[in-house]
Amino acid sequence: MGRLKGKVAIVTGAGRGLGKGIALKLAEEGAKVVVSDMLEADAAACVEEIKAAGGEAVAILANVAKLEDVEALFQGTIDAFGRVDTVVNNAGINRDGMLHKMSDEQWDSVIAVNLSGTFYVTREATKHLRAQKSGAIINISSMSWMGNLGQANYAASKAGVVGLTMTAARELARNHVTANVICPGFIETDMTRGMTEDGWNMMIGKVPMGYAGKPSDVGNLVAFLASDDAKYITGQVIEVSGGMII
Repeated sequence: MGRLKGKVAIVTGAGRGLGKGIALKLAEEGAKVVVSDMLEADAAACVEEIKAAGGEAVAILANVAKLEDVEALFQGTIDAFGRVDTVVNNAGINRDGMLHKMSDEQWDSVIAVNLSGTFYVTREATKHLRAQKSGAIINISSMSWMGNLGQANYAASKAGVVGLTMTAARELARNHVTANVICPGFIETDMTRGMTEDGWNMMIGKVPMGYAGKPSDVGNLVAFLASDDAKYITGQVIEVSGGMII
């Protein structure tokens, strides 16, 4: 379709799974994509897939929990493509455990990547997007932001992402920069495909549509929110879940 032609997008955690699906969709729509990940082989493979399909992409390794990596990510993007138009905060980890057994390390590591990392990237993005008075910040939260057994750290981090994004939307609106949150439901990725059959069936049973979503289902929404078609949409929390919460 090409509705993102001329735009430059950064996608964190884009080496595989959901992030890769998002990166591929943005490239398909014409964006120049910065594939950011901690794993060099995964990032390189995603870039090659984009290039093989006729798109433009570069890989920049970054741990979003490290401020210096985030600063280097944006400088690398400017060096490669000259600008930034869309930032997709997808990088995230989980370290599950029941609240009474959760260690400080489990809590701190998840908050560092999922919440502080999203903050670092969002803050750096605002420096560029405010100046050019255009752009989109799209943060990936989770259906777990409303609470989930064994995920006190993850749920707290993803709820924090929602609050952070709502604040960004209010602050950036006057600069014509949008900020929205996507909450995926049960999506088929390398991680979920590794579940037991019973676990898979239990999750499918929670989805009224009766099947797992694809990374492209989330990617389709990201591409829309990154496009000029969505320039008047900001501060929204949008589920891609097949109706898990109705």
